[in-house]
Amino acid sequence: MTALAALKFASRNRLGCFALYALLQGVPFFSGLALMMKLINTSEFVGEPYGAAIFVAMASTLHALLNLWLGPKFPHFFRHSFEPLFTDPALSFSEKVTRWLAHPNTPLKLLSNLLVLSALAVGVAGIQ
Repeated sequence: MTALAALKFASRNRLGCFALYALLQGVPFFSGLALMMKLINTSEFVGEPYGAAIFVAMASTLHALLNLWLGPKFPHFFRHSFEPLFTDPALSFSEKVTRWLAHPNTPLKLLSNLLVLSALAVGVAGIQ
């Protein structure tokens, strides 16, 4: 009985870790990349209907899966994207987000993502 509960807890932790990687790291980066592709008129992905949304969803999913699988095995190679805090099974989902936001370099990352996305959005909106 306890093995089943531990398996459920481990799978829930992996799912939460996957969601954190995809939403907090993957989506901002790849949405900026999709805006950049739109700005330079790369029509292979973003010119199609829902192409940018599909690109962001697939790339964020791949990013999260690679971080979950290869991040713990090669922490030096994934040092900029792997966050050991996300994989801590002792913390709840909200505690992981709160502690991640408390890191000293996280506000800098979020602010730089905001500025880049804003500049790209203005550039894309100015194209006719």
